[in-house]
Amino acid sequence: MTFETVQADASAFDGPALFATMATMRAMRRLKPDAVPDETLDQLIQAAVWGPSGGNMQCYEYVVVTDREVMARLAPLWKRCVDAYLATTGRHAPDGMDDAAYGRMVAAIEYQRDHFADTPALVIPCYRFPEPRFDEEGLGVYAEALGPAGLEHMTDTRTRFQALAEGSCVYPGVQNLLLAARALGLAANITIWHLMLEREWKEALGIPADTHTFAAVPVGWPQGNFGPVRRRPVADVVHGNHW
Repeated sequence: MTFETVQADASAFDGPALFATMATMRAMRRLKPDAVPDETLDQLIQAAVWGPSGGNMQCYEYVVVTDREVMARLAPLWKRCVDAYLATTGRHAPDGMDDAAYGRMVAAIEYQRDHFADTPALVIPCYRFPEPRFDEEGLGVYAEALGPAGLEHMTDTRTRFQALAEGSCVYPGVQNLLLAARALGLAANITIWHLMLEREWKEALGIPADTHTFAAVPVGWPQGNFGPVRRRPVADVVHGNHW
């Protein structure tokens, strides 16, 4: 797939403050080693908690790592995951992406990998979705509502539904956290590379085996400057009324 990206429209800066925040929320991977105050990290988690939660169940938990010794123990895990990720993406930009921009992104990822032990804070969003409750009456309503096609694919549908249901309860909060970080002048970026070694990460952080992790978000004060993001034009991604 080939596509062009454009810099965020300057008109965004004339609208609500939130629009300007979103339009300049680059993934910032080069962090200063300076500590982030606990009260500031609490603000980020508060923003995350304000995110929507399916059924308002609020079954999320957040592991916030600030201890340098713990971060140093996590650094080798991070390196293994990043190296595996980079091995699958290659050193050259995908079709349609600017080679120079792609190279800068890879360089930033490698910098973060090599300086991970100096990361001021790391946030791990977690969620444990309750088991679905199906009784005979509920199964009957399910079958009537969806018909034979729904029953035929019931197992696959439930598996996919539960995975997406968990994610939909977590990722809005993560986006709130990223927006709050940008508004407070902090650099942050969402990653899921840790999932390649999720068991080891959970063991290192004491996360229960039956609790899923959904991201690893490094947070700190940026070395560089925020600036307009480059994204595909709206007209290229909208399908009016049908595909």
